[in-house]
Amino acid sequence: MDFRQLRTFSCVAELGSLSKASDKLRIAQPALSRQIKLLEHELRAELFTRSGRGMVLTEAGRLLLARTSGIVRQIDQIRDDIQSAAGAPSGRVVLGLVPTVSCVLSARLARRTVETYPGISLCIVESYSGHLIEWLHRGEMDLAIIYGPSADLHLAIQSLGRDRIVAVGPRGSGLAKKKQVGMDWLLRQKLVLPSHSHGLRALIERAAAKRKLKLDVQLEADSFRVLTSLVEEGLGYSLLPPSSVRGEIDAKRLEAAAISGQAPMRELVIASPIDHPDSTATSVVTELLRSETAACRSEGLWDIRLG
Repeated sequence: MDFRQLRTFSCVAELGSLSKASDKLRIAQPALSRQIKLLEHELRAELFTRSGRGMVLTEAGRLLLARTSGIVRQIDQIRDDIQSAAGAPSGRVVLGLVPTVSCVLSARLARRTVETYPGISLCIVESYSGHLIEWLHRGEMDLAIIYGPSADLHLAIQSLGRDRIVAVGPRGSGLAKKKQVGMDWLLRQKLVLPSHSHGLRALIERAAAKRKLKLDVQLEADSFRVLTSLVEEGLGYSLLPPSSVRGEIDAKRLEAAAISGQAPMRELVIASPIDHPDSTATSVVTELLRSETAACRSEGLWDIRLG
């Protein structure tokens, strides 16, 4: 298979459109279409279903994308590293952030990257740890800040620190007046949590199992904004880092209270694929992440114990 064909295929799959891929790659649309047809002929399989709404991957196309997207990214990074060796770092970096970190770091990091390294194209993807780990394993992402524990992740890990978790409830819940609640009391309330594949849910499930309690989870939300809006509506409590809901608390849309006793902490790690080295651009962004994390802590914006 020709690398140009694979790169074209990857771009069309990402954008879902030949015309958009043509604009991004700066290659005429008929030439892109010809490359896709040659690839389909070689593989003896249709890779896309073509319709008025764009290009949709077939089952064969999804298989090819899963197997080759990481390879395409690695070759692109090799080119970027060779070019960076003679000058300033350049290239594309895909960074994943869990939502509770993204709301604190993403804008600051983007600004620092643009101001300090204009040759780096930064793509920030916000999702829960379960999804980010999958994309890292598939080679579709260069690095991510996720929650540990880091054992058995099969990723290259750098410890970033530990994040404190507090009880979060709607306005009028009384948490602000209480200032502190017990974990046993909290786990007996109606809860709004992510689904089972994500780190926050696993943390709370372990805490409940330790106390031999059954969680009352009537609502699940795999979108952080949906989760906090459900709590605002009074549909349940959640457990989150205070930094992630600082704006809602200041606006008095949510209330928070510390958890008494041995309050839960979550390990934050910078993770990257274990099967290929970081590019120059990825290494630079990693250092910016560490720098901005320390700055947020010193400014009182993030209650994280650096590690």
